[in-house]
Amino acid sequence: MPLDIAIAQFRPVKGDFDATLDACARVVERALGQELRPRLLVFPETALTGYFLEGGVREQALPAPQLFERLNARTGPDAAGLDVAIGFYELDAGCIYNSAMYATLGPGGGIRHVHRKVFLPTYGVFQEERFVEAGPGIEAFDGPLGRTALLICEEGFHSISGTLAALGGAAIILILSASPARGAAPGAGMPGNLARWDALASGIAAEHGVFVIVSQLVGFEAGKGFAGGSAAYDPRGDRLVAGPLWEEALLPVQIDLGEIARARTDEPLFADLERSWTRLLVNSPGSGVRRPAAELE
Repeated sequence: MPLDIAIAQFRPVKGDFDATLDACARVVERALGQELRPRLLVFPETALTGYFLEGGVREQALPAPQLFERLNARTGPDAAGLDVAIGFYELDAGCIYNSAMYATLGPGGGIRHVHRKVFLPTYGVFQEERFVEAGPGIEAFDGPLGRTALLICEEGFHSISGTLAALGGAAIILILSASPARGAAPGAGMPGNLARWDALASGIAAEHGVFVIVSQLVGFEAGKGFAGGSAAYDPRGDRLVAGPLWEEALLPVQIDLGEIARARTDEPLFADLERSWTRLLVNSPGSGVRRPAAELE
């Protein structure tokens, strides 16, 4: 059965949690009013606060259960059964994380998974390690749409992230991103970072035979622009939808999980990876358990 998903290319009201939560609720209402009601709505990284808060994350971070309660209260009964993936600054046990929550709205719903960003960019305009803690790892989980994994922005730049998600059984990888626009070749028509995102996300999808959904923040913060350009890719790496630049958008995309088996049969790259994974780990630098070459013959 085809599954309907909507990507919310979203602009938060920086530092105003309540106003942004109201804006999120309006996006939910719009999504529910579409001709094909989505089963899942995917917001970007730090959608509830904006990205460049630096020391302000202490005032804006909150526990995931509190976020779920407040979002659930704003969206009302019509949203019952809708899954939402959304980025936020999370407070837990005295630590602050750049996190993504996957939850099902409504009285019968709840939090399905919270992912804490593992790779924290701290270079150039990025200062994440100064203000948030790194998450422990990358795990797939059983979501209502099937086995799913969450990644946050720079994690998509590390090939190991998609590999860990897929080896965990993920059929759908959701990448929540806040990627400031930078670099543009003459005549390219888009910032260079979005061209790179297109190549990265397409590569993750094709290498592992999975669907990849990328939701990008849009708008301006402290003189830095987020260009949007959200997108979705099928298990062959073909782009299914592309969002506009520099404006908010609600992008419908329909996926068929049956395409995964067909893509993996046509090009069994993931099967090769599964067969080789344990051997690669044993013989990787730093494993501490590398066997002598003679034992491998």
